[in-house]
Amino acid sequence: MQVKKFDIIIIGGGILGISLGYFLTLNSDANIVIVEREKTVSSHTSSRNTGKVHAPFLYDPTRKKIFAKISFLGYNMWETYSNKNKIPFKQDGVLEIAKEEKDIKVLKKYMEWGIKNGLEEKDIYFLNDQETKTIEPNVLCHGSIYCKRDASVDYGLLTTTLKNDYLLAGGKLLNLHRVINIKNKNGNCVIEIVTENREKKIIESKYVINTAGGHSLDIAHKLEIGLELFDLHFRGEYWRAPEEYEKLTSHSIYSVPKQQNFPFLDPHWIIKADGHCEIGPNAVPVFGPYSYNSIDNIKNFLPKAKEILFKKGLWSLFYNREFLSLLTNEIAGSLSKRIMIQRVKQFLPALDTKKITTKGTAGIRSLLIDKKGNFIPDTLLLKNSTSLHILNYNSPGATGALPLSAMIVQELINDKLINKVTKDNQVWNIEDIYSKIKF
Repeated sequence: MQVKKFDIIIIGGGILGISLGYFLTLNSDANIVIVEREKTVSSHTSSRNTGKVHAPFLYDPTRKKIFAKISFLGYNMWETYSNKNKIPFKQDGVLEIAKEEKDIKVLKKYMEWGIKNGLEEKDIYFLNDQETKTIEPNVLCHGSIYCKRDASVDYGLLTTTLKNDYLLAGGKLLNLHRVINIKNKNGNCVIEIVTENREKKIIESKYVINTAGGHSLDIAHKLEIGLELFDLHFRGEYWRAPEEYEKLTSHSIYSVPKQQNFPFLDPHWIIKADGHCEIGPNAVPVFGPYSYNSIDNIKNFLPKAKEILFKKGLWSLFYNREFLSLLTNEIAGSLSKRIMIQRVKQFLPALDTKKITTKGTAGIRSLLIDKKGNFIPDTLLLKNSTSLHILNYNSPGATGALPLSAMIVQELINDKLINKVTKDNQVWNIEDIYSKIKF
């Protein structure tokens, strides 16, 4: 079997993998290929999201250091790239509200985090209940944070545009190619892939970057990296509000989460880039990263059960009070559309549950768990001499994809794994980005 050789292979054609390819082709002479299992790029989480360019006030600068930095830098980078390519970038701001008096303390903490993470005082304001009413008359709350530096975009469109730039710069893309095995051989990574027609191929490279999203841990395990870790998957479902509610608010509304480490469990009111509104998400435990329906979920049950059954962290997880609370209260309650919408009605009482009948976006979030049964709060960058694995890359992953990719490419140059070659059509200086984000 003929083996095709590359300098770098990227596994996964989501927004992070495509961003990495983009910066690699514009800043090196490396021969790059992206391997993507689906027909199109950004088929999963990269396009199945709220479309928000998140402000960094939600991210603890000590526990979520990477997410905090890339979220702050991502805003200007996506604005620049969107304007350059005439793609809508809707700077619409966001409101984070306190549903209860005790949540005010949390908002004040968020204010402090936001400033530490780079926001200026002109970007973020604390509003009491009456001041909130002046900008959102239909919202009930005890107070809020109003952040101007938040925007709405179509990440699927942005990823496709980045892909086109990557291909124009000389990068290669293998769609409908799924990785079935990967191993180290004589200092190189040898990858076995299969096409949709079940044709097997072998590709080889000096270095592999794993950006496979929900499958990233599976890929890492094939190279015996992160073996002590396992992941759990949660499908988040949204409901689309009817057109009559599209003017109900001017901003997307988030509330202080009951579970601080799991803010995705508290349903939000989202205004999408095209103007329509959605309520969600819930959190439905599923057995695979692409289990959007019952059939796929059943198919993934046995492989997932076999994978985690003997993990020490699994049993520790069931002694974790936070996790037990999630199972019995948050997750169980979120399965009901009525209960989910009722929680949003606490701050948007004008909503009528009976009128909300159309399902919206559904995406799957994969959470990483360590051997002690603790959820890992930040993204993990694990590497050896021939590979880099980006794990636990959740929200604000799309917001931070450009700055994180620029940082990684500059590190590859610093480590002399690729040669620095600056090509035309540069939008950013990656050394400058690296200096702002390096750890």
